[in-house]
Amino acid sequence: MHKTSLAARLAASLAGLLLAVCCGAASAGERATSREARAMFDQAVKYLQANGPEKSWAAFSDRKGPFVKKDLYVYVIDRRGTYVANGAAPDTLVGLNVLDSVDAAGTPLFRHMIAVTDKQTEARIRYVWLNRKTNHVEPKNAWLHRSGDYILGVGYYSPHATAIDAQKLLGEAVAFAIQNGMGNATKAFNDGRGAFVHDDLYVFAVNLDSGKFEAHGMNPAWTGTDARDLHDVEGHALIQEMIDQAKTKGTGVVDYVWRNPVTNAVERKRSFIQRVDNSLLGVGYYLD
Repeated sequence: MHKTSLAARLAASLAGLLLAVCCGAASAGERATSREARAMFDQAVKYLQANGPEKSWAAFSDRKGPFVKKDLYVYVIDRRGTYVANGAAPDTLVGLNVLDSVDAAGTPLFRHMIAVTDKQTEARIRYVWLNRKTNHVEPKNAWLHRSGDYILGVGYYSPHATAIDAQKLLGEAVAFAIQNGMGNATKAFNDGRGAFVHDDLYVFAVNLDSGKFEAHGMNPAWTGTDARDLHDVEGHALIQEMIDQAKTKGTGVVDYVWRNPVTNAVERKRSFIQRVDNSLLGVGYYLD
């Protein structure tokens, strides 16, 4: 029992160190785009293939080199979870074993990186990390490439979803449901790795007669449960209001307070809804 508690404390301390070092080192620059991150990733992979490990590790760990830009940097771990290169804080992190470290949501991030690249040379993952520039826990994406016993990565912070993003995703969901039928649509909406889950955006569907969830991109296990029983932290029967709007107007907007699964904080949220046959589809975005 004492050994487990000590291990947990050490893992938590190491995670805190990683958050402070990696995020603090990158906080001075402006936020990079996904396109810039992908370009750096491709550049790093090509460099590794052309120059081999030793020269590449030195280049990737050079804070003044081409592999550190804005809040982007290249990192490499071996399959034991030890950093062999890190552009954010090479003096602190290179040589450090982070195998049991977790992200801000408690996910064993580096074990996940190793596992997801075990049977494929390239992968993309999502996790949550403290952005020292904003002082908020934010979703982050990373491209990973496995080369022998090493895993190279470049990550970027996902942009915060906007009203336009939510409306666009809802429009895509409605079009998909009309074209493919609700049966096929709900399967797609429940696919956490599919086209209808984007960081803190996801699609949900509710049957207007039964009031039960037909799909929920963030919590597919809610499918088949009575959505009318859901209330926000202020006691607001949000789904019932959505059902009423869908039945009377066909579309609607509902504001409420909800826990953000990415940041784990209670935040203000707004959902756009639209009726499709005997179902309502909805997509919400966080206002804070």
